[in-house]
Amino acid sequence: MRLVAADASTVRFGLRASHVKRAALPDQLVFGLFLPGAELMLAASLHSVHENERQMLFEHLDRLSSDDLLLLDRGYPCRWLPAVLNQRGIPFCMRVEQSGNGGFACVRQFLRSGLDEQIVTLRAPDHRDAVDYECPAVALTVRLVRHVASTGKVRVLMTNLLDSARYPANQFGDLYHQRCRIEEALKRLKHRLSLEHVSGLSQRAVAQDLAARVLCDNLQALTTLTAHTCHELPPDRRINRAYVHSVLKPLLPSLLLGIAAATSLADALALIARHTFRHRPGISKPRKPRSKPHKSMTQKPC
Repeated sequence: MRLVAADASTVRFGLRASHVKRAALPDQLVFGLFLPGAELMLAASLHSVHENERQMLFEHLDRLSSDDLLLLDRGYPCRWLPAVLNQRGIPFCMRVEQSGNGGFACVRQFLRSGLDEQIVTLRAPDHRDAVDYECPAVALTVRLVRHVASTGKVRVLMTNLLDSARYPANQFGDLYHQRCRIEEALKRLKHRLSLEHVSGLSQRAVAQDLAARVLCDNLQALTTLTAHTCHELPPDRRINRAYVHSVLKPLLPSLLLGIAAATSLADALALIARHTFRHRPGISKPRKPRSKPHKSMTQKPC
């Protein structure tokens, strides 16, 4: 089963003094579908900050199938979305617990019960939502799974995979944890690939920049996987993705044009395979939040 993570992140292009028509909004949302196993972005699109993330996901559901497992964070739970996913036969695993009295009543009862897993029934979606999203307005049976994180925080995961023998409850915590890979991918796009440093002042330029940077990140992921496999690196050794970016950046034009591609790529793979680090599971080093200044634009109005 292929894992697919969905998430969105705010990108801030900033307001700059100019008489040239700039991007539609200074702040927009980048929504993406990500494959954690292959470290590849399946789809990415720009949206208004006033648009709901559930609507963004709904517009991308045609890219998913019954062989995928959709991983979602706490911003997505509602009654109509599980109904739509179940109707389309798309397995999902979403985090559903909310602070206070928010969220589903059955989830709050499940938290108080102390059970590890439970089959519950969600109320039918509202009639208007059922009409808008073309989903059945009937009650839906789902499975709740309790997961305790390494920090001791209790999470509740909802899924439509009801077979506990085929899909044990103790596996969902690790599956949900792989959703974090899309956050790392969005971080790479925004910081290492400078997504907010746009090359033009129009909305089309912003969309082209997003497509180019997603392509660049996917090529770096494929190069990393190829170098790890061809040079038979141990499983606990990870390739430094920042170094992959430094190696491929000057080579991308010639590689895309097919100029001396074989020789250049072989040398690059050998160089990349020598820059690794030891991966130690269960260790996290969160960075302190800080304000991020905008870089100067590459094009300025005359």
